[in-house]
Amino acid sequence: MATDTGEPTLTVDELAARAGVTVRTVRFYSTKGLLPPPVIGPRRVGQYSQEHLARLALIEELQQQGMTLAGIERYLQQLPDGLSAQDLAIHRAVVASWAPDAAEEMSRAELERRAGRSLGREELDRLAAMGVLREVAGPDTYRVDLGLLRLGVQLLDVPMAHESILAARNVMVKHTRAAAHELSVLFRDEVSEHASVEAVRDLSAHMQPLVVQALLTTFQRSLNEEVREWLRNS
Repeated sequence: MATDTGEPTLTVDELAARAGVTVRTVRFYSTKGLLPPPVIGPRRVGQYSQEHLARLALIEELQQQGMTLAGIERYLQQLPDGLSAQDLAIHRAVVASWAPDAAEEMSRAELERRAGRSLGREELDRLAAMGVLREVAGPDTYRVDLGLLRLGVQLLDVPMAHESILAARNVMVKHTRAAAHELSVLFRDEVSEHASVEAVRDLSAHMQPLVVQALLTTFQRSLNEEVREWLRNS
């Protein structure tokens, strides 16, 4: 099934199966306002989009990080309107980054199973340039950042040169590290020098998701402004 614009749509059963949850869970999230209502199509059948699927993945990730339904509702309410499936996937990747590093060593066959597609040499090089994986000792064995894998696989279809991806990653690493350093100094000034290690960790646990959300929102708006300026001058 597809919309008038050609975008593929899903029934509630298909959505639940793709997201790995039950239909009852989908409907529960809908009644709580965590999922927007479907488009009602022919024969009064609800049609769900890729945005619904991406939002479900984000909700599940937030739950895995220990957030309550009330906390998830507040988080989703703070998101800008009109986010695409790609935007939501980026938010999910950011949420996954709150957890401790989740790198795992795996074979190429297991990597392709988790990626949901076969991966050629060029695609593996692109994933390596994005920091998603690196080759380790042994034939076809990789150290994979599970928090970045899904996002990296989605970016494989973006028409961007390998060199540009590597340059973009270097820019992101450089500036995010600088921002992290300055923010850590600000937080350190807020904590008494006599505070316990537990108090510092507690502050970090509370502030990290808020800071990440603020950075992401600010970056998205700045990028949109840059693109608009570029289009005006082109």
